[in-house]
Amino acid sequence: MKIKIAFLLLTLSNCVFSQTINSEKLDNYFNYIESNNLGVGSLSIFKNGKEVYARNFGQKNIPHLVYNKDTRYQVGSVTKMMTATLIFKLIEENKLNLNDKLSQFYPEIPNSDKISIKNLLEHTSGLGSYVVKDGEVWVTEKVTDKQIMDLIVAQGKSFEPGEKVAYSNSAYYLLTKILEEKYKKPFNKIINKEIIKPLHLKNLTSFTTNQKNVFLPYRYDNNAWNILEKDIDFPNVIGVGDVSATPYDLNIFINNLFHNKIIKKESLQQMVPILGKEDWGRGIALWDFDGILFYGHGGDTLGSHAILFYNREADISIAYDTNGERINKDDFIKNIVYLLYNKEFKLPEIN
Repeated sequence: MKIKIAFLLLTLSNCVFSQTINSEKLDNYFNYIESNNLGVGSLSIFKNGKEVYARNFGQKNIPHLVYNKDTRYQVGSVTKMMTATLIFKLIEENKLNLNDKLSQFYPEIPNSDKISIKNLLEHTSGLGSYVVKDGEVWVTEKVTDKQIMDLIVAQGKSFEPGEKVAYSNSAYYLLTKILEEKYKKPFNKIINKEIIKPLHLKNLTSFTTNQKNVFLPYRYDNNAWNILEKDIDFPNVIGVGDVSATPYDLNIFINNLFHNKIIKKESLQQMVPILGKEDWGRGIALWDFDGILFYGHGGDTLGSHAILFYNREADISIAYDTNGERINKDDFIKNIVYLLYNKEFKLPEIN
């Protein structure tokens, strides 16, 4: 179905974050989204390390949908921020160095003698994106590690390390394999030991074969929400895009990260982008909303989408998950930020 977008102007006052979250304005926004069937998902906002607003929306528009407060969303590449955090834990323990070369682990990868751990983390390696083959996402069925590695080798390099930035799923696949080699454990056990258990996260997990209580992805067609027939087969993207979580647990993670409860302040400083020079850091990206800066990561599967980010000045974090997207997640979250900071924004209206 082709959607025509018009815009309804919503005028707010000035660009100052209120210390008190205006729940009524947020509720009005989500009521509008829900009543116009513009999306399905959940949002959680933390202020000073505690949840101050939470909202599920759109679920009632899907007949017979069963869920509860612990139902998780696939969060796609938000996983990469956790993988990068685990890499920095290894660096802090002197088990790895940012300047270590990929050739120490996988000499068969093109340019591996020039590609550093730092290049892999910040998407400057020149490697490709193994999840796409011949122009299509091909990891919707189970494939082997050998098939993935063979494709990474075949895709080769598109530029020299450090020459430019190009988002690379292959880089994070290799980082995950390095983590598993160093820890001598599979990724799900590493993240469980180093992040999930210490933070008491009950509803965040790396993919396991016994997945339960996770939202299925939906697509809006013919004026109704229908289950997406095929999504990524998540064992193919371990450490790259396999994590599922509730928005609440995502906020617990990012708050502990930015309050230096997982890695040291010095390590976090290396993860975040250098202001004025980078949009991508080493596992953390920058969102600039007219001078309002948030740090975090976004994620996409074929049917689910997520954004998790944090603002240092206000000590506020926002976690947004959707398994039924009609408004691009970046546009959706921009409206939330503008609402929180009393800025003018526009709500989409479907005719």
